[in-house]
Amino acid sequence: MQQNKPESRRDSETGRDPRSRRRLISADRVQGTPVFDHEGEKIGHLEDVMLDKETGKVAYAIMSHGGILGAGERYHPIPWSILRYDLEKQGYIVPMDKADLEKAPTLDHTEIYGDDAWQQVVHSHYGTPAPFI
Repeated sequence: MQQNKPESRRDSETGRDPRSRRRLISADRVQGTPVFDHEGEKIGHLEDVMLDKETGKVAYAIMSHGGILGAGERYHPIPWSILRYDLEKQGYIVPMDKADLEKAPTLDHTEIYGDDAWQQVVHSHYGTPAPFI
């Protein structure tokens, strides 16, 4: 006899419940997660995460903002330490608003994946210590 299990929302690709309260998450599941400002307004989504190769720790979230269908998007590297996950919103909260975002460092893909020179600019802007440097 099969027991009836409560229905849960499942991600159509992975079959996993997106509301999971597990502490660990795979990098591919972080990509596309919405980002909200401190007032709860959606300001973008996570495009990628940057890991330190030696320690394996997440150093930055690359947030995509603006654009239409990928054209004109701006990429903001944000220190991972300032993001906070909100279970109710199923997204990350950052301590900034749209005006702060306009002043934040913006990079293109070649700069992000090129060299590490941008890291000090990012940490200087956010007032956080640069990890692993």
